[in-house]
Amino acid sequence: MNKRSMKRAGGARADMSADEEIDVFVRRVAEATPLERIELERQGVTLSFLRSFAARLGISAAHLFEILDLPRTIPARRDGEARADGSLGHVALALVDLLLRAQEIAGSSTSAEAADFDVAKWLGRWIELPQPALGGRRPAELIGTATGARVVSRLLGALESGAYQ
Repeated sequence: MNKRSMKRAGGARADMSADEEIDVFVRRVAEATPLERIELERQGVTLSFLRSFAARLGISAAHLFEILDLPRTIPARRDGEARADGSLGHVALALVDLLLRAQEIAGSSTSAEAADFDVAKWLGRWIELPQPALGGRRPAELIGTATGARVVSRLLGALESGAYQ
């Protein structure tokens, strides 16, 4: 990934649909080296990208902004180029990481239903469900911090092994 493509990451491109942009960005995150990830976190993602990502998860943009602990002053701007960067960029990438993890789990499934399974919509619902392993808290309550995102990611991985059912 070159620096020029990283600058566009998470930003609207005229030649792509919102879903295509999300897919490209998710692939970039999946393939990024640790140093490239640092740069992606610093660059952040545009609010228009987050709105599209929320739609992909089947949740409202306002709720995603709440989950990510975005300051109210950022979402209030209608500027599609406004960015959630720095620590907010880190949290946004953590949510992308959860989607990647869920896609890996679904991809390794041998179930016939897995072929038509909408992983993003499932993840959007799952983060809203109270989890016994989180003391009854919803994953959405925790992913706004780096530690919380790691805890939720580990729980998602534990689901694959059947440790939490």
